[in-house]
Amino acid sequence: MRTKLSAISGVLTMLAGVAWAQPVGVEVRFGERIGPMRMERMSLGQGGLSDEPMWQDRIAEIRALRPGLIRLFIQEYFDLLPEKGRYRFDTLDRSVDTILKTGAQPVMCICFKPPVLFPTIDQDIVEPTDYAAWEELILKLVRHYRERGNRIHFWEVANEPDIGESGGCPYRFKPDSYARYYERTVAAILKGDPEARVGGPALASVRSPILPVLLEVCDSKDVPLHFISWHIYSSSPKAVRDTITYAKGLLAKHPRLKPETMLDEWNMDLTNPPLDPRLQPCFISEVIWQMKDAGLDYSYYYHIRDWQVEPALFSNFMSPQGLAFMARWWNRMPQFDGLFDYQNNPRPSYFAFKLLSRVAGERLAIVSSNLHGFAAHDEQLRMYNVMIWNFSASPVTARVRFGDLPSDLRVRHLTLDAQTGSNDENARLRPDPPQRVKKGTYSFETPFEPYGVQFWMLE
Repeated sequence: MRTKLSAISGVLTMLAGVAWAQPVGVEVRFGERIGPMRMERMSLGQGGLSDEPMWQDRIAEIRALRPGLIRLFIQEYFDLLPEKGRYRFDTLDRSVDTILKTGAQPVMCICFKPPVLFPTIDQDIVEPTDYAAWEELILKLVRHYRERGNRIHFWEVANEPDIGESGGCPYRFKPDSYARYYERTVAAILKGDPEARVGGPALASVRSPILPVLLEVCDSKDVPLHFISWHIYSSSPKAVRDTITYAKGLLAKHPRLKPETMLDEWNMDLTNPPLDPRLQPCFISEVIWQMKDAGLDYSYYYHIRDWQVEPALFSNFMSPQGLAFMARWWNRMPQFDGLFDYQNNPRPSYFAFKLLSRVAGERLAIVSSNLHGFAAHDEQLRMYNVMIWNFSASPVTARVRFGDLPSDLRVRHLTLDAQTGSNDENARLRPDPPQRVKKGTYSFETPFEPYGVQFWMLE
């Protein structure tokens, strides 16, 4: 019996060694500050799905995430030009006001085709019948928000112009037509507000030929281009980072331009999404780490809330094929996009953003070859915040070292629980009892499950 028990014990020990690899070292250097975190630039957007403010009853929850900017689609359902010479902005105002109440600024994405200027529904007819009337409409729109006291700082020209209605917007540009449309549109924006920031093209694929042509035209003709933007939906954080590397490579060929970089739609592969609920919140954390490490200026997670589309809203500016695609995707496909689902319940991804929003202030150095994380000193709240995660399908034990602690501190530890059935914040962000640590160095080991996310607050 003793021999049998010894054999079983040996097998269990061997299995434990396979499941839990050697501890991974993570060092947080509390005395090494490396610049402002600017986590508010890793922000949010909302899909172009309704003329209603889709998350108006979640303003407080979004405000708690401290977003700096929120991207908004200006779709045709806002009916800005109901007839020639008459302008209507009140419906759009409601969605703009919803963003402003969070403390964020809107990023306005121009992706609408008024029937007055686009009388034929055809995604390949991309330029208005009367450019002067189009420019006047854009001028009126920009001035409306200046005069209203809500000056818009960022204006983006088009959304996924490389793929047409399958991107949820009613046009499919060629490189030359987009460059021409961009030039005329930004001229009107800057006439309405010379201090506005303009850019695009918000490509579905950063490798679309539209972007190199736009850069060439803006460089050769001195057309303003304050930012470039694109999208990616991939469950690989490396694939996301590769788009940033590619975009920066294109910009290196045009050193005069110096636009900022915006990845203004991103998420997992939503056509074939991973079904492990632990993955998405960890994926969000890892992708934002990759974005910051690659030097991206802004990002907008897609999106805040899932929404059923109303076909009647799209029928006056989309073809039957485009309308069918929108209805199939949003009204039939399982969705994993929103921080809030169709029933307005927060997903675990919301709580990942909540933890990320707390890593505010001056960024601290973290050194680890295997795990990634963020650490910061929040001068306003007089506390330190540390977030570490394990973006892996295998569990790991982390040997964590908090070095150069400036004083005796109280530590509170949270674990993000993506699997609990409760949306109580204390269940999702599960707390351990607080403890005291001494000035100097504090070392400990902590196990990370696959895609585990942990957080420490020190005050």
